[in-house]
Amino acid sequence: QVQLVESGGGSVQPGGSLRLSCAASGSIFSINTMGWYRQAPGKQRRLVADVTSGGSTNYAESVKGRFTISRDNAKNTVYLQMNSLKPSDTAVYYCYADTKDPFQQDYHYWGQGTQVTVSS
Repeated sequence: QVQLVESGGGSVQPGGSLRLSCAASGSIFSINTMGWYRQAPGKQRRLVADVTSGGSTNYAESVKGRFTISRDNAKNTVYLQMNSLKPSDTAVYYCYADTKDPFQQDYHYWGQGTQVTVSS
């Protein structure tokens, strides 16, 4: 079992910045992709950004040029630096991790979610 603990959410004015962190712990054999989804009220959960263990990144069009995802494999931690925040970025942000166990069985884990509110 793997646990994901998120931190760094909060309230910020438009144009501001926040940095989210998500640390994985527990029975970790290997972690492949880690990333972030977000869900606004009344909307579906959507991918924000992800990063592979090799460092390849992928972003939603709506956040390209404003958000940067990174990870520290030694710490099993993924980060999301969010700049130039807009009210439309307001959502609950969920961290996830795709892992493998020693038998190459795939698992998918979610964090508990952290609220990001962008408002003047």
